Amino acid sequence: MADSPQADSHYVTLRNAFFSGVILVAPLGFTVFVFGKVIDFIGGTFRPLFFGFVPVWLRERPGLEAVWDILATLIVVVLVTLLGYASRYVFGKYFFSMGDRFVQSIPGVSAVYNTVRQIVNTFSSQSRHLFNKVVLVEFPRKGCWTIGFLTNAVQGEAQTKTTREVWTVFVPTTPNPTSGFLLIVPRSDAVELEMSVGDGMKMVISGGAVVPPWPAADAARLREAK
Repeated sequence: MADSPQADSHYVTLRNAFFSGVILVAPLGFTVFVFGKVIDFIGGTFRPLFFGFVPVWLRERPGLEAVWDILATLIVVVLVTLLGYASRYVFGKYFFSMGDRFVQSIPGVSAVYNTVRQIVNTFSSQSRHLFNKVVLVEFPRKGCWTIGFLTNAVQGEAQTKTTREVWTVFVPTTPNPTSGFLLIVPRSDAVELEMSVGDGMKMVISGGAVVPPWPAADAARLREAK
């Protein structure tokens, strides 16, 4: 009788271990079962179509049926993926170009459409490299600083005729940064910032409510230098 509690304890331990094993194995077993059914269905349906050139004695050989089913399933997956790619990129581009030509043909609307499209392309993720860095410039008057984005340091005609080394800076409006001002300022008048272009844009869109973090040690050292 004294051994009964110990036997019950062993029984409980074994029972808990068994159910823990079932909980771990059940999802894996169910996954294997579902994949097996999918391979049997797809492979059994398309195997004669894809491997009709294979001799029947080899195609129907019991040891190789699973291999043919897996290969047929993989071929179907690849074909469906290629079809999705074609419908997304080929057909999608075709219908988009048709819509673009239709809008371009509407008098008055085409000018607005082209302007909006240029703005969207400028601020799209593919064109963010146009903004090289964030700078501070005095605008619209001396002593009033604003956030701007360096768009170009190339010295073209407009830049060269100033007879100084100047930068092209875009100063966006807030909270809508799709409009703004194009400034050509002397390089010495532009203060380069360490924040990223993304942080600078967040600061502009939030109206200054979102201030990117800056190491306190650097800020203290700058105040001491002043």
